[in-house]
Amino acid sequence: MPRVILLTDLTEEYAKNLLKGIVRYSKKHDPWVVCKMPFSYRVEHTFEGVLKWAKEWKADGIIAQFYNTDNVSVFRENGIIAIAQDFKARFTEIPNITGAHRDTGKMGADYFIRKGFKNFAFYGFKDIVWSSERCEGFVEEISKYRMEKHFYEYRNSDFNKLWYYESAPLMAWLQKLPKPVALMTCDDNQGHHIAELCKLCGIKIPEEVALLGVDNDESICTLSDPPLSSINQAVEKGGYETAQLMDKLIKNPNALYEDIVVYPTHVITRQSTNIYAANDKHISTALHYIHQHTDKKFRIEDLTHLVPLSRRLLENRFKQEIGMSIYTYVTNLRIERFALQLIESNTSITEIIDEIGFSDYKNISRLFKKVKGCTPSKFRAQNAIT
Repeated sequence: MPRVILLTDLTEEYAKNLLKGIVRYSKKHDPWVVCKMPFSYRVEHTFEGVLKWAKEWKADGIIAQFYNTDNVSVFRENGIIAIAQDFKARFTEIPNITGAHRDTGKMGADYFIRKGFKNFAFYGFKDIVWSSERCEGFVEEISKYRMEKHFYEYRNSDFNKLWYYESAPLMAWLQKLPKPVALMTCDDNQGHHIAELCKLCGIKIPEEVALLGVDNDESICTLSDPPLSSINQAVEKGGYETAQLMDKLIKNPNALYEDIVVYPTHVITRQSTNIYAANDKHISTALHYIHQHTDKKFRIEDLTHLVPLSRRLLENRFKQEIGMSIYTYVTNLRIERFALQLIESNTSITEIIDEIGFSDYKNISRLFKKVKGCTPSKFRAQNAIT
């Protein structure tokens, strides 16, 4: 019966979902004994104290948020398999539970671009891998539309003071941002932080600042005022795969391994981004209608009944405002809906395609790969709960 220590912040939704995946794996295989070590134990007893306890408890493995100054190799020397959860930087000596962070940033940027925004901002931390790479992905995506000149970044220098609100400099930054602006934060905690500062500044969310976090931590997202939109990640699947890797390495410490990668799945829209920011009011009307009817077939002529524009003029102004044709925009939205159903249901791929209204499997597979970077079947394998 494997004995595994989980050393992480279990007050956060990410860690809870990681644990759910670990427990689900252990229930399907040999039951595990999991010691949920509070992070305060490490603070009080130091890294050496954690190692001492692991040896006394006869642990087979440990999954933890390690500091990069920790000599994690000592676990292996004592017959204990160690796997690191993303904290500051990835390790080279042991496997990591990390994320497709650039993809997460790209997803956030694409979400805002489809809402018609022209100004973009990112708030995160310096020298923290998951924050830096999310920012890089965000910038990479807006650069595709030549909007990088309208990008504004603020990065806190001290990750150890997450509780400390740099009110004066952050408030000044928020007030100077051109409005309306699409602001992505590195995680939900910082999204809530920005929401509180916007209240102090008298900045309206989402009218002036549309705000998006990462992790979909419902306790934080619903605590925020207004409720915070967030990017959901396949964390429970990551926990399952982590347990699978741990089991493999316990049985054979010399087995080959790869890092566990947690992928973003979709954006959960709440009130903090419930707006369309196109400067052209007719395009805003069209955007609103499109998003309300993605589950139905409609023609461009349906849009011309809503606005006093000819089809040609509507198509030209839409592309000028949004950066893509109406057809491409609607197709991308349906791809996102298709992707969500791949994750959340066990329905066959062909049945989902029929339900969404696509007629050609080869064509939808090609379009899906163009948008998501992989085939529908691979996307489901990467993201659906095992």
